[in-house]
Amino acid sequence: MSDFLKINTLTELFRLMELPAPKHPLIAFVDFEVTPVMIEIPEVKVVCGFYQVSFKSEAAGSIKYGRESYDYQEGSLLYIAPEQVMEYGELSDKEINKNWVLFFHPDLLQSFGLAEKMNDYDFFDYNSNEALHISEKEKQIIESIIDKIEIELDSNLDDFSEEVIVTNLELLLNYSKRFYNRQFITRKRFSSGVVKQFEVLLKEYFKKGIQKENGIPTIQYFAEGLNYSPNYLGDIIKKVTGKSVLEHIHLEIISLAKLRLLNSDKSVSEIAYDMGFEYSQYFSRLFKKKTGVTPNEYRKSVG
Repeated sequence: MSDFLKINTLTELFRLMELPAPKHPLIAFVDFEVTPVMIEIPEVKVVCGFYQVSFKSEAAGSIKYGRESYDYQEGSLLYIAPEQVMEYGELSDKEINKNWVLFFHPDLLQSFGLAEKMNDYDFFDYNSNEALHISEKEKQIIESIIDKIEIELDSNLDDFSEEVIVTNLELLLNYSKRFYNRQFITRKRFSSGVVKQFEVLLKEYFKKGIQKENGIPTIQYFAEGLNYSPNYLGDIIKKVTGKSVLEHIHLEIISLAKLRLLNSDKSVSEIAYDMGFEYSQYFSRLFKKKTGVTPNEYRKSVG
């Protein structure tokens, strides 16, 4: 038995679900309440070559990550990018009769500006425990856009069909971005707690001298330490503080470097190494960019 099940096209997926071929080879919508399926998937990891936007009602089982009482209860939206690894070990023999999924292939976007914008939708790289929880009003907005896409798919395809479909798809993603922004705001107490945890990890990294062996910390380091995806953590930090994770790292480096410049006789090269830089010129360049002076100029002017 292979460790991975690779599904490259929507046609392959529909064949696996024993459904009729999709009306369009690059985009399809399945409402499992209308069209329940019995799917058999071996206990393997699944990799798909297309995007997925799926709605999961709370009644069908929650996706939780420290939810507060003010979280919206109408359901959750999960966004999955192509080539992400998914595990369905518990779905070896299961009927799916709730929720819906919108599938679309990257090739659908190639002739449109949306293709270049997809990297702006960070939520496609969030973990499943970082789903978007929506209100009834938000759910209605999302489903009204889905309805427009369905109408196009059910109509006779013409020269304008894909343009209309992609336009509505972009609208769907822009609303999703807005609703995630709302979620960060309504979960302010939760988000602030994440920022505090991040700040503790950042200070401990340099306090323990980890940078001397591993270099400057990456967002991946903090994401793994706090059990979030890098994009989701980065978006929380940016939303709450107005600064990116990298900006926070740089501020911490500059703050510590200033102390070392004023309270030790170490050379700039030695301090650069202490801060995790392999080459001192990179440190000096960052220091001048953030302070307006070189490390030596700072040491002379303040000292």
